[in-house]
Amino acid sequence: MKLAGWKMMAGGILAALLCLPTWGVDDSYQRRTAAPGTLNYVEGQASMADQALDSKSVGSATLQNGEILKTGSGKVEILLTPGVYLRLGPDSSVKMVSNSLTNTQLALNKGEAMLEVDELYSQNNIHITQPGADARVVKTGLYDFDANNGQVRVFDGRAVVNADDRNVTLKKGHELALNSDKVKGQKFDKKQLADSHDLYRWSSLRSQYLSEANVDTARIYYANGWYGPGWWGPGWYWNPWFAGFTFVPGGGFFYNPFGWGFYSPLVVTRAPVVIARGPHHFDGTRPVAIGHGFRNHALTSFRGSGMRGGMSPRPAVPHASGFSGVHSGQVHR
Repeated sequence: MKLAGWKMMAGGILAALLCLPTWGVDDSYQRRTAAPGTLNYVEGQASMADQALDSKSVGSATLQNGEILKTGSGKVEILLTPGVYLRLGPDSSVKMVSNSLTNTQLALNKGEAMLEVDELYSQNNIHITQPGADARVVKTGLYDFDANNGQVRVFDGRAVVNADDRNVTLKKGHELALNSDKVKGQKFDKKQLADSHDLYRWSSLRSQYLSEANVDTARIYYANGWYGPGWWGPGWYWNPWFAGFTFVPGGGFFYNPFGWGFYSPLVVTRAPVVIARGPHHFDGTRPVAIGHGFRNHALTSFRGSGMRGGMSPRPAVPHASGFSGVHSGQVHR
């Protein structure tokens, strides 16, 4: 066969391989949708509207307005607005007050809940109430609500808490004791608490799994240098390998409050991705924090594409290599 023929054949094979993730998409990737209150993970004993939850409930059971989600010895993760997760600790109870995308409100009646906010739009209005307080989340970050001990903590982000007819702004590393005589935020040791806090550690592990699922899912919708069929922009996407939804941003990538990376389809197959102070190789491990720690090393944006930060669509380093997929919690390159 002549050289030109070999080149044509090789080009055809390469094109087919690039399109393979899209051609091989299982229907379950595209057909499932999620709304605020959708169950995304359950571990141990839990119920929703007095119905027992198990692994078969994930992706189908949704907490409706007025219904109550309870845990016994277990833990539960539900989805709120795209990019926002609520995780309920053991022996806890939360009620869905409003499941609107623009007005999402839940009432923690008992126990503890942790809220991870990876994406927040100006139209989102997220409130978590508990006895003695109403907290409105105003920035992406990580929040902890303890109804039993009357505490609100901000590991990262910012919240406005209404308690005793006063509004208190809680910044990163501050907490509010609702049973105190003075309604005032106080600093707390984030590292010390995180090391000993069961719900924090469990939430971080769940966040790692979701990051791995994001890499796999983003690759599914990447084909021939652009978004593949079935992609409709930023939002929740079902991943059958991880048996749950993960968040996929519309452009670029970001680090969530735990330090795990989330990628859009456009950049997930490009390595290294260049950020403000150097290249970042995603290899399935905890991303290296370059500069300021907890939150977001953002990319720069396509004009009008929703990509975050300040980088051109193509990586500055002219090198590209793809992931071969994420299955059973392992990332392979």
